Amino acid sequence: MFFHFAANAVVVFHLGFILFAVLGGWLVLYRRRWAWLHAPAWAWGVWIEVSHRICPLTPLENSLRVRAGEAGYDGGFIDHYLVPLIYPPGLQPRHQLYLAAMLLGMNAALYVAAFIRWRNKMR
Repeated sequence: MFFHFAANAVVVFHLGFILFAVLGGWLVLYRRRWAWLHAPAWAWGVWIEVSHRICPLTPLENSLRVRAGEAGYDGGFIDHYLVPLIYPPGLQPRHQLYLAAMLLGMNAALYVAAFIRWRNKMR
């Protein structure tokens, strides 16, 4: 029971981390201090997508599922949980590059807006 709960907790944390990496720029726009947490999460998300690697949380979840007597799965978190929900079938590596570009571009725009906002307050 513990390992099942722990595996599910990893899934919830993983999803929260992804949402924070994607949408955390809005928090930076609201309060600059969020950049200290968001920038590394944002960089990690872009790097994982561009390098086509699997986040270390996925093997952790799989090992907890195996210890709970459940079956693990192949591939990464995005392939297993998010692709069936929000991405079309047949996600290709080039699609991951598009996702990385969107993640990079959207949050870069938010950081520029946060910088301009901060600079205008300093005047």
